[in-house]
Amino acid sequence: MIRTRFAPSPTGYLHIGGVRTALFCWLFARRHGGQFILRIDDTDQQRNVQEALAPILSGLKWLGIDWDEGPDVGGPKGPYYQSKRAGFYTAAVEELLKRGFAYRDYATTEEIQDEREAAVAEKRDYVYSRRWMAETPEQQAAFEAEGRQAVVRLKMPREGQLVLDDLIRGRVEFDWAREQDHVIQRADGSCLYHLANVVDDRAMEISHVIRAEEHLSNTPRQVFIGQSLGYEMPQYAHLPFVAEPGSKTKLSKRKLTKYLKNRDFAALVEHGQRIADAIGLETSPEEFNPVIVDFYRQIGFLPEAIVNYLALLGWSLDDRTEHFQVSELIEHFSLDRVTKAAASFDPKKLEAFQDRHMQALPLARKSAMAIPFLQRAGLIAAPAGADVEARVEAVLTAAGDRIKVAGDVLDFAEFFTPDDELVYDENAVEKRLRKPPEAVELLTKLRARLADADTFTPESLEGLMHAFIEQEQIQVGQIIHALRVAVTGKGVGLGMFETLAILGREHVLTRIDRALALV
Repeated sequence: MIRTRFAPSPTGYLHIGGVRTALFCWLFARRHGGQFILRIDDTDQQRNVQEALAPILSGLKWLGIDWDEGPDVGGPKGPYYQSKRAGFYTAAVEELLKRGFAYRDYATTEEIQDEREAAVAEKRDYVYSRRWMAETPEQQAAFEAEGRQAVVRLKMPREGQLVLDDLIRGRVEFDWAREQDHVIQRADGSCLYHLANVVDDRAMEISHVIRAEEHLSNTPRQVFIGQSLGYEMPQYAHLPFVAEPGSKTKLSKRKLTKYLKNRDFAALVEHGQRIADAIGLETSPEEFNPVIVDFYRQIGFLPEAIVNYLALLGWSLDDRTEHFQVSELIEHFSLDRVTKAAASFDPKKLEAFQDRHMQALPLARKSAMAIPFLQRAGLIAAPAGADVEARVEAVLTAAGDRIKVAGDVLDFAEFFTPDDELVYDENAVEKRLRKPPEAVELLTKLRARLADADTFTPESLEGLMHAFIEQEQIQVGQIIHALRVAVTGKGVGLGMFETLAILGREHVLTRIDRALALV
């Protein structure tokens, strides 16, 4: 059976590149009726960030990337946290020592550094001399009598090649002579990432290791570990990395300041920050960063839009098809269509995918996404009643494609603000209500017409306005702008007649009275 895995390290928040890797692992497993395993690589206890684990798990769940075995699910091959599997790694180290494929090394950091510097001075490749290698109890005792502590190193081959058939990169060759005797166990007894990964992949019966190309250079030591332990090795597939916009440099969550010089990135962050401010979300560059998947969840992106876009970062079905539902991605995904070249992350294109998916969304789901933002902003109560839900749907319908993400509903807070708390834009009031000499008189007359209107639908209100303009012998601009400011507090907004109908007669009249009182 095909079994893939994703093994994030909780040393930071879930990166877009990491999500793309998880997605490809998941799609491959689902495409072939296999299983997808989530394993937490928390062997580096000093760098782990406990707060980062929850967003990793919730972020994957939000995107629909579910796992068959792992945290919150369990399974027969657990535990699924590497920090809880130390016994397996210690046993593997002892086996490698027993078989002669590893050794205890008593060199100090300074002695290793001296050897490196000597190699540089002599203009030769550095190869550890193994001078402080101990392979017998007597040698160990002699070094320990000097007060030395040992690490365990791999006893790597020093001639020949490893030939690897990578499912994406094809034939890859590594010279063993270029490999160092890598440390697999520290002096304190803790084991390192490369050993843990190999041992766990075997224990969890991983058939395909699909990961970012930055791990390609790690493969020789991992293959050596596995073969030395007599393991049947998985097949490897190394994905191209996700690059910075318009670049071949790897996208990094630590370079936000640099990316903000990109107009599209800056616009995306500004958009998100506006929503965050409206809901009172306290943000930091580490958490509220468009290279982190949680950024998109917090401002109301659709998970299927992100999955659709990320699937095309390094993979394609053909040269024309871009829009996919998740079921279609599962049906068509294959590693032989993954490119070798880096795929550039384009914020503008991601927003275009989001917009396309958002506009195709049923109104009920769009409303269900928008309501929590209104509640977090304190504009509506929880739970929302039927009348509030109807108003939300009416606003979303009138707004149309202005709603790019669910949080954009907050741009229309005037529809949910109590009349006596409506904030008026002073510039708009000055320009549309105070300056025009006829504004107050016309608005007062129109208020009377609105109060006596038989119906309050967009169609009837449009007819009423045309009749009013004709009777007063004015241009539409002489009244429509003043009316908008009076009932919304803003100079721009949705269609005027839809706005009046959504607010309703009582609120419209109350707000006109309040605006007239201002001037």
